[in-house]
Amino acid sequence: MSDDLYAVIGHPISHSKSPRIHSLFAAQTGEPVEYTAIQAPLDDFEGTVQRFFERGGKGLNVTVPFKEQAWKLADQLTPAAESAGAVNTLFRDADGKLWGENTDGTGLVRDLTVNHDVTINGRRVLVLGAGGAVRGILAPLLAAQPAEVVIANRTASKAEALAAGFDAGIPVTGCGFADVHGVFALIINGTSASLQGDLPPLDPAIVDPATVGYDMMYGAEVTPFNGWVLDQSAARAIDGLGMLVEQAAESFYCWRGVRPQTATVMAALRDGTSDT
Repeated sequence: MSDDLYAVIGHPISHSKSPRIHSLFAAQTGEPVEYTAIQAPLDDFEGTVQRFFERGGKGLNVTVPFKEQAWKLADQLTPAAESAGAVNTLFRDADGKLWGENTDGTGLVRDLTVNHDVTINGRRVLVLGAGGAVRGILAPLLAAQPAEVVIANRTASKAEALAAGFDAGIPVTGCGFADVHGVFALIINGTSASLQGDLPPLDPAIVDPATVGYDMMYGAEVTPFNGWVLDQSAARAIDGLGMLVEQAAESFYCWRGVRPQTATVMAALRDGTSDT
């Protein structure tokens, strides 16, 4: 019996760690999974997805720049995907309907609360950025019942518009970076600034010795944001590798009904054995 076929689809895709992560999940769980990477043409995402499923593919992860297109392509959306406006997981049900899910926010919250024992409930949270990455995490973050969420962005109007779209019975406000005031228990960087070695212009007074910093980006070195947080004497700074693995585990569970253990996979990625 051949393995069931899954893949990650993006452009570019050669850097993706998803094939390694899912191969480790498959080996750990004994699930018959073959997982590959597909670089779709920028002008033919829909056709690439269609051909994948026509040849018997079971599920796809979707990454940059196709998450919004996947959201539009899906026949049905989960609540998390609906609120995110983006899809990172696709699969077909028994009736042939194409379902779209977004596991990014669940992966972030699980990494924070389970892997790092960070309390979100009742705490003041600052989220930096107002793009698709941030939109994808807001609903699960709000479900964790923080006391307040402030969304700050270089263009304040984008943060304000994003905040206005979430009504969870919890105060959610948007503003520019210069208008961020008070101390936060958790600061999540959802901007791409770390990729350019840059930092959002923030007042150091928003950090105190109990603050936890979380950068959704990750790398071999401490990210610029996490370095800044630690320089302000924050309690901890966490990068986004755990979020990557946890969102992958959520996708695997969505497809297979089996939840893989993530700790050994994260350790493998940290020590470099993920390189292929």
